[in-house]
Amino acid sequence: MLFHVHMTVNIPLDLDKDYVEGLKTKEKALSQELQRQGKWTHIWRIAGQYANISIFNVASAGELHDILMSLPLYPFMDVEVTALCQHYSSIKNEEEAH
Repeated sequence: MLFHVHMTVNIPLDLDKDYVEGLKTKEKALSQELQRQGKWTHIWRIAGQYANISIFNVASAGELHDILMSLPLYPFMDVEVTALCQHYSSIKNEEEAH
Protein backbone atom coordinates (compact mmCIF):
# COMPACT_ATOMS: atom_id res chain seq x y z
CA MET A 1 0.00 0.00 0.00
CA LEU A 2 1.16 3.49 -0.78
CA PHE A 3 0.72 6.42 1.57
CA HIS A 4 1.53 10.08 1.08
CA VAL A 5 2.76 11.45 4.42
CA HIS A 6 3.36 15.12 5.24
CA MET A 7 5.39 15.45 8.43
CA THR A 8 6.12 18.75 10.17
CA VAL A 9 8.44 18.65 13.18
CA ASN A 10 7.91 21.25 15.90
CA ILE A 11 10.67 20.87 18.48
CA PRO A 12 10.15 23.03 21.58
CA LEU A 13 12.88 25.64 21.90
CA ASP A 14 13.48 24.83 25.56
CA LEU A 15 14.55 21.20 24.95
CA ASP A 16 18.16 20.29 25.68
CA LYS A 17 20.13 20.76 22.45
CA ASP A 18 22.22 17.59 22.93
CA TYR A 19 19.03 15.58 23.48
CA VAL A 20 17.52 17.03 20.30
CA GLU A 21 20.67 16.30 18.29
CA GLY A 22 20.58 12.69 19.53
CA LEU A 23 16.96 12.37 18.39
CA LYS A 24 17.84 13.82 14.98
CA THR A 25 20.75 11.41 14.57
CA LYS A 26 18.54 8.42 15.43
CA GLU A 27 15.80 9.73 13.11
CA LYS A 28 18.25 10.04 10.21
CA ALA A 29 19.61 6.52 10.73
CA LEU A 30 16.12 5.00 10.85
CA SER A 31 15.03 7.04 7.83
CA GLN A 32 18.02 5.83 5.82
CA GLU A 33 17.38 2.20 6.77
CA LEU A 34 13.71 2.47 5.74
CA GLN A 35 14.81 4.05 2.45
CA ARG A 36 17.23 1.16 1.80
CA GLN A 37 14.34 -1.25 2.43
CA GLY A 38 12.22 0.64 -0.14
CA LYS A 39 9.59 1.57 2.44
CA TRP A 40 10.22 5.34 2.68
CA THR A 41 10.90 7.72 -0.18
CA HIS A 42 11.54 11.38 0.59
CA ILE A 43 9.91 13.32 -2.19
CA TRP A 44 11.10 16.73 -1.01
CA ARG A 45 11.77 18.83 2.06
CA ILE A 46 9.71 21.99 2.46
CA ALA A 47 11.92 25.07 2.19
CA GLY A 48 12.25 27.07 5.37
CA GLN A 49 10.55 24.45 7.54
CA TYR A 50 11.54 21.31 9.38
CA ALA A 51 9.05 19.37 7.30
CA ASN A 52 9.01 16.89 4.44
CA ILE A 53 6.63 15.18 2.11
CA SER A 54 7.23 11.47 1.64
CA ILE A 55 5.80 8.32 0.13
CA PHE A 56 5.67 5.14 2.20
CA ASN A 57 5.29 1.77 0.46
CA VAL A 58 4.24 -0.67 3.18
CA ALA A 59 2.13 -3.81 3.54
CA SER A 60 -0.65 -2.17 5.55
CA ALA A 61 -1.85 0.91 7.37
CA GLY A 62 -0.82 -0.86 10.57
CA GLU A 63 2.77 -1.13 9.38
CA LEU A 64 2.79 2.59 8.53
CA HIS A 65 1.43 3.37 11.99
CA ASP A 66 4.16 1.27 13.62
CA ILE A 67 6.87 2.98 11.54
CA LEU A 68 5.62 6.47 12.32
CA MET A 69 5.30 5.68 16.03
CA SER A 70 8.90 4.39 16.06
CA LEU A 71 10.37 7.63 14.71
CA PRO A 72 12.38 9.37 17.45
CA LEU A 73 10.92 12.77 16.51
CA TYR A 74 7.32 11.49 16.27
CA PRO A 75 6.26 13.05 19.60
CA PHE A 76 7.03 16.46 18.07
CA MET A 77 5.39 15.85 14.68
CA ASP A 78 2.20 16.97 13.03
CA VAL A 79 1.43 14.21 10.54
CA GLU A 80 -1.05 14.13 7.67
CA VAL A 81 -1.51 10.77 5.93
CA THR A 82 -3.30 10.15 2.64
CA ALA A 83 -3.75 6.66 1.21
CA LEU A 84 -2.84 6.44 -2.47
CA CYS A 85 -3.96 3.97 -5.10
CA GLN A 86 -2.05 2.97 -8.19
CA HIS A 87 -3.88 3.35 -11.47
CA TYR A 88 -3.12 3.55 -15.14
CA SER A 89 -2.94 7.01 -16.64
CA SER A 90 -5.53 8.06 -19.18
CA ILE A 91 -2.81 7.90 -21.85
CA LYS A 92 -2.01 4.28 -21.02
CA ASN A 93 -5.74 3.39 -21.05
CA GLU A 94 -6.03 5.06 -24.46
CA GLU A 95 -3.07 3.05 -25.80
CA GLU A 96 -4.59 -0.22 -24.50
CA ALA A 97 -7.88 0.55 -26.25
CA HIS A 98 -6.17 0.59 -29.69
